[in-house]
Amino acid sequence: MKFTFTEKKVNLPKRLRDYAEKKVGKLERYFKTDSEANLVFSVEKDRNKVELTIRSGSTILRVAESTSDMFASVDAAVTSMERQLRKHKSRLEKRLRQDAFERTVDEASTFVPEVEEVGDFEVVRTKKFSIKPMSVEEAILQMNLLGHSFYAFKDEQSGTFAVVYQRNDGGYGLIEDEED
Repeated sequence: MKFTFTEKKVNLPKRLRDYAEKKVGKLERYFKTDSEANLVFSVEKDRNKVELTIRSGSTILRVAESTSDMFASVDAAVTSMERQLRKHKSRLEKRLRQDAFERTVDEASTFVPEVEEVGDFEVVRTKKFSIKPMSVEEAILQMNLLGHSFYAFKDEQSGTFAVVYQRNDGGYGLIEDEED
């Protein structure tokens, strides 16, 4: 597994990087050899935040955890990643390493609880609506008026499908369709 460390507004000691590499390295058994782990360390409002993103082929998994201690944040991120992997076990088995979910001796000592597998994704409701051309600003206004966290629309300038969404940091994001 290839590691990339990013530090935002914080300087971390080498021992924390080594600790994170050791802990995240234990997740390597789930992935093929071409996997990459990206860890972003930051401090926000006296909270130590760790964002862990793992790329293995076309599969991208991401978790973020924040605690009062950076080492505990690393542990929490690894635990959350394991929980996410186990939750989607049946769907991920085809994409991940063949024997990824077979029990090993050291796994019995882990503190990650068994999570029941989720079956197929079930669509419980379908909505149909016409997508009207509008500006990005109008789409954000419409999203806020509806109280939604995202809003799909047709961009009046480019004529392509787009989605605006509310980011966790309070800002807004825009997803646009690539024109071929």
